[in-house]
Amino acid sequence: MLPESQKLIEKKRLKSLPELERPLTVRLKFRKIGSLQYISHLDLQRTFNRVIVRACLPVWYTKGFNPHAKLVFSTPLSVGAQSVCEYLDIRIDREMSCEEIKERLNGELTNELFITDAYIPKNDFSEIAWASYDMEIYTDGADDEMAKNAQALLTSSPLMLVKRTKSGEKEVDIIPMISSVSVSFDDERQTLKIKCVLSASSTEYLNPEMLITALKQNLGVMSGDPALEWYTIMRTDLMKKDMSEFK
Repeated sequence: MLPESQKLIEKKRLKSLPELERPLTVRLKFRKIGSLQYISHLDLQRTFNRVIVRACLPVWYTKGFNPHAKLVFSTPLSVGAQSVCEYLDIRIDREMSCEEIKERLNGELTNELFITDAYIPKNDFSEIAWASYDMEIYTDGADDEMAKNAQALLTSSPLMLVKRTKSGEKEVDIIPMISSVSVSFDDERQTLKIKCVLSASSTEYLNPEMLITALKQNLGVMSGDPALEWYTIMRTDLMKKDMSEFK
């Protein structure tokens, strides 16, 4: 982290950098893990706005009465879920390498919120269709039999749940929104492990929390002592419709 005096020098230096003919979009891939899984999407936006200023990046600002840096995030992450594949697009108006942008930002961030890559994007966020997750559940009665029952439940249509949509709540079958799912019992940790690929498009997004809800309602998972039982959700990848890597 640079001292204030050094930051003033850096800001002056940035103004001397060659100006681009038009703003250039740079995509940041970052992780959001640990205690930061509990901050909201709005808090995340505010955090990056402040970090970008502290990092002295040559970001492009909107014109008008209230100029601000234009930040565009990919599929929002639910509060309580972690991720190693979040994306943010920023725009710069002066020449600076993606590697320097990454280093400057990480100098202001922590291990729990950390830029893992910075590059010129190849795909639009609208191309995101699927997200993969690793989930772990510690619950009373977890064993191989519960894992088999959970596997059967999450692969048998219809599996009706109430889902929030822009037009309100409605009951839907979530099975068509699950591309793949694998449930196993970890004997060493005494937990259920779930690996799944769920719909993540802007028009048909399946929150991974809904799988937990289905297991609660149908198998009694997470119905014991709430002070002892727990679960974790980690988003591991985002993919396009053909399951190819999103970049």
